[in-house]
Amino acid sequence: MAVYTDVGEDQLKAFLEEYDVGTLLSCKGIAEGVENSNFLLKTTSGFYILTLYEKRVAAGDLPFFLGLMDHLSQKGLSCPLPIPRRDGESLGELAGRPAAMVSFLDGAWLRKPQPLHCREVGRAMAEMHVAGQDFSIRRENALTVENWRPLWEGARGRADEVMPGLKDEIDRELETLEGGWPQSLPEGVIHADLFPDNVFFIEDRLSGLIDFYFACNDFLAYDVAICLNAWCFEADGAFNLTKGMALLEGYQSVRRLEPDEVRALPVLSRGAALRFFLTRLYDWLMTPEGALVVKKDPIEYLRKLRFHNQIGSGAEYGLRDRDTVS
Repeated sequence: MAVYTDVGEDQLKAFLEEYDVGTLLSCKGIAEGVENSNFLLKTTSGFYILTLYEKRVAAGDLPFFLGLMDHLSQKGLSCPLPIPRRDGESLGELAGRPAAMVSFLDGAWLRKPQPLHCREVGRAMAEMHVAGQDFSIRRENALTVENWRPLWEGARGRADEVMPGLKDEIDRELETLEGGWPQSLPEGVIHADLFPDNVFFIEDRLSGLIDFYFACNDFLAYDVAICLNAWCFEADGAFNLTKGMALLEGYQSVRRLEPDEVRALPVLSRGAALRFFLTRLYDWLMTPEGALVVKKDPIEYLRKLRFHNQIGSGAEYGLRDRDTVS
């Protein structure tokens, strides 16, 4: 989440007249994240999240995102529910941007998740994968292996400003992953961005998943790999095997990983680290000054990428013996 586009009070009030949400009481920008402009609204009927979709989000993808949240909510998954306008549509326009409102979820994201939280995340991710199997709209992953090179080329010329030798290192990594990316793994709808700030807890109970604006169709195990990167490393860069074990146990309590998925987990985790390194690097170098955005350090994911390069099997992420294959 972020704020790129300012919204005037009169504009906002006119926009809200299309909804049955009561009278506006307050509006606060949300600064976390890098994709869209987001605001927390309080009205006489409650709290809502207002999102203005910026240029990096294709307007043609919005029916997928909004439809997916509605589908998952109907399946019993706790996630934001799009608020319909009086004309029945979920999408409107505000300040020259496509805009939508979704329900507000109680809870807060965890700054220091523990293994029991990782287990909850694994379970919820698997439940999302199962619930999304019959979602009728398809969206290709716009940030998968074939998309990384164009993203890299946008930042490659300045990469050594961030760290000497970075350009050559990422050139090698990208070539290796392009030549060795898995094929024919089980696919479905994935969240693709299930970081701690997109998962809400009330005490130790997971209360909901948010921010589905990277969701797409891809390998289900790739979502697992993203979560291993996002949830199972400590602040000093060390991988926490106990957290990895808990996340994988939570996932497999709902959906078992197939042998080919287990074998592919190291390279998928390596690719997930590269993907987030590249988007962070691009944003680190290209985000305009003055934008209300929290930029994230790309070097964190370079360290994770280097860790995954040393991994030989799923057991090193915490899969138990009965779950691993040779």
